[in-house]
Amino acid sequence: MSNVKIEGGAIRIDGKPTQILSGTIHYFRVRPEQWRDRIEKARMMGLNTIETYLCHNLHEPHPGKFDFAGGLDFEHFLDEVAAAGLYAIVRPGPYICAEWENGGLPPWISAIPGIQLRCSNPAFLEVCDRYLNEVLPRLRKHLATAGGPVIAMQIENEYGSFGNDKKYLNHLRDLFLANQIDVPLFTSDGPSDWMIQGGTLPDVFQTLNFGSDAENAFASGRKYRPEGPDFCMEFWNGWFDHWGEEHHTRPADDAADTLDSIIKNGGSVNFFVFCGGTNFGFMAGANGNGDRPGDYAPTVTSYDYDGPLSEAGDPTEKFFAFQSVIRKYHPDHPFGKPVPSPKAAYGAVPLRWSAPLLGELDRLAERRDFLKPPTMEECGQSYGFIHYRTHLNGPFSEPLYFPEVRDRVMAFLDGRYLGTVYRNDDSRRIPLTVPDGGGVLDLLVENTGRINYGPLVGRDQKGLPGGVGICWQLQSGFSVWNLELDNIDRVRYGAFAEAENIPAFHKGEFEIDTPCDTFLEFPGKKGVVWINGFNIGRYWEIGPGNTLYVPAPLLKKGRNEVVVLELHQLRENAVRFVDAPNLG
Repeated sequence: MSNVKIEGGAIRIDGKPTQILSGTIHYFRVRPEQWRDRIEKARMMGLNTIETYLCHNLHEPHPGKFDFAGGLDFEHFLDEVAAAGLYAIVRPGPYICAEWENGGLPPWISAIPGIQLRCSNPAFLEVCDRYLNEVLPRLRKHLATAGGPVIAMQIENEYGSFGNDKKYLNHLRDLFLANQIDVPLFTSDGPSDWMIQGGTLPDVFQTLNFGSDAENAFASGRKYRPEGPDFCMEFWNGWFDHWGEEHHTRPADDAADTLDSIIKNGGSVNFFVFCGGTNFGFMAGANGNGDRPGDYAPTVTSYDYDGPLSEAGDPTEKFFAFQSVIRKYHPDHPFGKPVPSPKAAYGAVPLRWSAPLLGELDRLAERRDFLKPPTMEECGQSYGFIHYRTHLNGPFSEPLYFPEVRDRVMAFLDGRYLGTVYRNDDSRRIPLTVPDGGGVLDLLVENTGRINYGPLVGRDQKGLPGGVGICWQLQSGFSVWNLELDNIDRVRYGAFAEAENIPAFHKGEFEIDTPCDTFLEFPGKKGVVWINGFNIGRYWEIGPGNTLYVPAPLLKKGRNEVVVLELHQLRENAVRFVDAPNLG
């Protein structure tokens, strides 16, 4: 057991001043079979600590129903950290940002009547209390004071960027203390005055988040905590990508210079990120503050981040640049040289079977009827797609009009494709001609990621919140299918067939002798891919990049299955596995 305190301008572990050199590894972005590998490589670079968030949305997918199994077993992850001889820092939320869907908050929260998020609203505090009272006792077993690796825990996350409700922060602090969390608690905020003023508590350790200009950032913090110690809780050594942008990179020498400035002046640091991993499934978030039209920016599937380890866990130029800096100041650390994982190019896999999505609705979800189009949240749905169907009278020629689209709607009349509207489009109208006798209007809406940062967190409800109009006339009487797509086993396939702009599942099978890490080239214009039933994420031809990471643990010796949901058009009737990523 260890005693951890912040006193005398230092982080003291068993009374000894300790410089924390930490790296972010999110257990939920890395397959559990690979946790040990990534943690050990952190030790090789010179780190003595691993930092992770907890993800409320995955741990409590439905109110009061918790999941800590398999890839969500953060206790197992902390055991692996301890086995490597490293410390741990845990940031349990309830809000985490992290470019994670809805900032880690469960989508069902926004449907609670009268709720206001991230403040001392009673309805929100009730949710926070239930979640934290579930996870904190699990974490308590892993505290350094109980013989575990956890030396510090965060209250909320970058709260000063969002609000200044100190009653809320104090409530969270008191909840941690009531759960006997007896390692230092801390807050983390950007180094701006308004962020520090809004996000800190006088009796809680203050840390800062920044990517450069360390001396001035720490000087900003010292105005409020002259005694220190200095700690950069998020050293942004790379950055994340949005769909349609250029891939972000940062020169290794530039990032290493900032690291040198932090360490030589006695500061502690957490690399955000050390190994980013992947936004598997529908877990990529989005940015957008709503302060200008078209500012919605969904995050890509890869969370490579241009960090010291690649998405596949391989050392990058930054790994060795950072290792060199750390070696200057901590020469006795047991450094190492990590070996990249084996990669395989499994080549082309024919897609032999197909199933048009509109024909599978009743096998994928229960049909429900509504007067007006409900949002996903109103239906109790979290992720994926939501499908609306109504009957239109005719004849007429007037445009379909969508007051709001969240986030992308494809329209069909009697099965014929009419067009697509994306949330950022200048026009939210689609030309429409309905014949005499009327027709069936189908609207497939994709949630491309809830906003994870800023004032719209928790308010980004998905679907068609403003309804559906014919010109200005709002339509009524809809059948709805909530397509979470968390299980696609019931899809019934026929022979391969494809029609442009008609969404369909396409399936192929392939045999391998040795499972290795591999990369799947984007197979079409826009869609989702499953490997052996596991959703590896979205793809979109606008990039950046052209590949999805497929970790070796998802594959098996012998027969494997790949399923593609392509919304518009495949490149060919096959998918291709290659042995190197293309991130742009």
